[in-house]
Amino acid sequence: MNRIRSRTPVLAGVLAVTVAGALLLTACSSGPSGEAGGVPTTRSPSSDAAGTLGAGFVDPSSPPSPEATISPAPGSWDGTHPPADYDVVLLSPGEYGAGDDAQTATLASAVRSWATAEGVTVTDVQPASADGMTDAVLQAVADRADLVISVGNAMVDPVAAISPSALHQQFLVLGAEIAEPTSNVTAADWTGAGFRGEGLGASSHHDPSTFTPERAGRALRAGVAALQHDLNGTVVWVD
Repeated sequence: MNRIRSRTPVLAGVLAVTVAGALLLTACSSGPSGEAGGVPTTRSPSSDAAGTLGAGFVDPSSPPSPEATISPAPGSWDGTHPPADYDVVLLSPGEYGAGDDAQTATLASAVRSWATAEGVTVTDVQPASADGMTDAVLQAVADRADLVISVGNAMVDPVAAISPSALHQQFLVLGAEIAEPTSNVTAADWTGAGFRGEGLGASSHHDPSTFTPERAGRALRAGVAALQHDLNGTVVWVD
């Protein structure tokens, strides 16, 4: 059974200084193995992945380039599972969801259902105010989980602002995308989703009715499978 915890971001000044200091220390002391002071900053995405990707997830003879969109064959991720003791932060806008509450709730529920099925620990992080979106992302990074899963359009721009300075932390944006992602930001998307933030708004094919538990669950599992096999920094397109 997964363990679900909740965190409320602390005051911006204290948290920003703490996280910025930690990121600076990591950057200054990292060696070629991606370790800080001899201690790994994160688990290697594929080091203890369980299972293998099925045929059609990607073409092994032509691996995707950074920021590429991949379209895995249905079910090609079914043989993969997160490793033991995997823990995630579920980052969501809470009551500050800017009108996409129903969609966000569906995505968050899919994450919790997946976590229960896979024995994954979930820590909920939400902003304490409408102006606290960035603080929530900083808190998520400070938790040093294996993966931060972001749900809700309101979190797209805050994740885009913080993730380039937290390259040690893997993010999965579920049901949306970052306009210019760094290698640590993977998106799991489908036709009907595709919000990209940065003033771009929702795509022309945006359709709230496509945010179903089944679709969200498939996209989540495909996205996590990609991360577990070093296909991070891509858009995983599931239809």
